Amino acid sequence: MKVGVLALQGAFASHAAMLGEAGATPIEVRRAHELAEVDALVMPGGESTTMSMLLDIAELREPLAGRLADGMPVFGTCAGMILLAVEVLDGRSDQRSMGAIDLDVRRNGYGRQVDSFETELAVEGFDDAFHGVFIRSPVVERIGPDVEVLAEVEGRPVLCRQGNVLVASFHPELAGDVRIHRRFLEAAFASDAT
Repeated sequence: MKVGVLALQGAFASHAAMLGEAGATPIEVRRAHELAEVDALVMPGGESTTMSMLLDIAELREPLAGRLADGMPVFGTCAGMILLAVEVLDGRSDQRSMGAIDLDVRRNGYGRQVDSFETELAVEGFDDAFHGVFIRSPVVERIGPDVEVLAEVEGRPVLCRQGNVLVASFHPELAGDVRIHRRFLEAAFASDAT
């Protein structure tokens, strides 16, 4: 399983480590030819406006949009969630999202860096809680009818899925728990199982 990790900015190395632990072969993606080699992609946290600009600078936006339109499985965390949403509320005017999951999100919706927090999450399908690390995390303001909510904090969705797209407003790569990455891989490669 070749799984790309968008390596333009953010916590891509932590995601690569979790993917490796979960049994995938992580590949850092910085150029279109690297994106073409992977079967799925993780879009990490970081600064969403910077990541949006870097997608353009690296000439990755159009190839990524094409792969997403073709159904490539993708997992976006924090800034990755913002980039995959339909609409970014209070984003910069030049910030463009991919529209891969029917959500509207608000950048830094939980507050500034000093408002970051950690909490135990009840994740659908998990027997035990998952430790959620929230750092300047987005808040989901609208959920489309085909979006499945897998975890919430105080009634707000923080882990959602629609088709081949999984998004988290928190940082599962920092939890020391491979279960969400493993869930992504199992869903992404379910048809490859023998």
